[in-house]
Amino acid sequence: MPADNHGTPSGEMPRAVRVAARMRRFVDFVGAWGCWLIVPVVVITCIDVIGRKIGYEDEETGRIYRLQGWLADNLGSVFQSTILQELEWHFHAGLFALVLGYGVVYNTHVRIDLIRDNLQFRKKAWLEFGGLTFFMIPYCAIVIYFAFDYTYASFMIKETSASTVGLSHRWIIKSVFIFGMLVAVISGIAAWLQVATILWGPKELRFPLMTLDWPETDAKIEGKERVRLEDDYGLRLSDPAAPTDPTLAAAAGKGEAKPAAPPA
Repeated sequence: MPADNHGTPSGEMPRAVRVAARMRRFVDFVGAWGCWLIVPVVVITCIDVIGRKIGYEDEETGRIYRLQGWLADNLGSVFQSTILQELEWHFHAGLFALVLGYGVVYNTHVRIDLIRDNLQFRKKAWLEFGGLTFFMIPYCAIVIYFAFDYTYASFMIKETSASTVGLSHRWIIKSVFIFGMLVAVISGIAAWLQVATILWGPKELRFPLMTLDWPETDAKIEGKERVRLEDDYGLRLSDPAAPTDPTLAAAAGKGEAKPAAPPA
């Protein structure tokens, strides 16, 4: 029988945990593909910036010829500055929307942990439960409700860019935003099912968590591997400070500490 990362047979998992795992796989799939939108964001930004900076000035007429103008005249109007900048905004908005849920299931969103880090595991679970129940999921649902009406109106009036040379079909990017928020809701529900299982399920049950770490797992901090920094002398931050007295340093190197001589 297959087992999860903590050695618990998957066949014995509660239904809520199995449903959360399926939701996580869907969110993971969307986020993994959504991350690729960073490529057009970078490429379009580079074309826009480089095209506006590279050029030459005709000494006779004083006219400045830019690379971007040549691209727009010879390769199409899509290389016009306004269209490029709006494409940047649209792809960036799509990237942001599609990875919101991805960040939840991998616990990579920014947290303010001044209080949370010092709480016991079950108190962290209760805090997570309250945040998901009363804040994240309801907020995303409200945003989806109003965004749907906003997108439908955009589709009906055939909304275009405020610029005469901008992009048309503004409802497309608004629809992508709604889809991204739906994925975020799914990720929140998946995390909620896990936290509910922690609070009301068997205490000995173990399964891969999304927004928490099991108390016995000390190799991670909020889902991220601990990093040990080393200074120029090869000492880890967790090691005791090196003795400054030469006599103590020599004794420490031999594995025995000798008391320092009293001052004369």
